[in-house]
Amino acid sequence: MARALVVMADGFEEIEAVTIVDVLRRAGVETTVAAVGSTRTLTGGHGIRLEADATLDAVREQSWDVVVLPGGAQNAKTLREDARVQALLRAQNEAGRRLAAICAAPTALARAGVLERREATCYPSFEGQLEGARIRNQPVVVDGHVTTSRGPGTAMRFALTLVEQLVGRSVAERVREQMLVT
Repeated sequence: MARALVVMADGFEEIEAVTIVDVLRRAGVETTVAAVGSTRTLTGGHGIRLEADATLDAVREQSWDVVVLPGGAQNAKTLREDARVQALLRAQNEAGRRLAAICAAPTALARAGVLERREATCYPSFEGQLEGARIRNQPVVVDGHVTTSRGPGTAMRFALTLVEQLVGRSVAERVREQMLVT
C-alpha cells in the first residue's frame, strides 16, 4: 500500500489540506497528517481547526512514498524555516522518492534545494522565492519525482495527480468519477 505523509503547521490552507488528505484516503493511500509543532491540534489560515494524526517528530524517520506540503503563507514559512522539515525534504529528494507541494509550500521545497533546475509552479505571489526553478504557469507541474501546484482552485487536480502517481490512473479515474469531478 502506498504511504503519504502530509506535513502541516498552523496557518495551513484548509481547502488544500483537506482536499489532499480526503482524495488520497478515498484512493486507498495510507495517509498520515503530521503536525510540525508540539501539539497535534492545528489552526488553519481561516480559523478552521484540525487534529493531526501525529506530530512530525513521531513519524519523520519512517519511509514515505510521497511527502506532501499544503500551502498557506504562515504554514509555508514554518515549513521553510523548520530544520526537521528541511532535513526530511532533502532526505526524500536524495532517495528519489516523491515530493509534492501546493500554493506557497513549493517555497519550502526550494529552500531544501529540491527545485534546482526543475520545472515548478506555485501561488503567483511566491514565484520569486522558487530559487533555481523554471516557473511554469500551469495548474499542476510534474518534473520527475516532484509535483507542484498553484493554489486552492487547483487542489483537486493536484490531489488526483498524486493518486495517479501513487496507485495508478484507473484508481484516479474511479475516484474522479465517484466525486463527480469534471
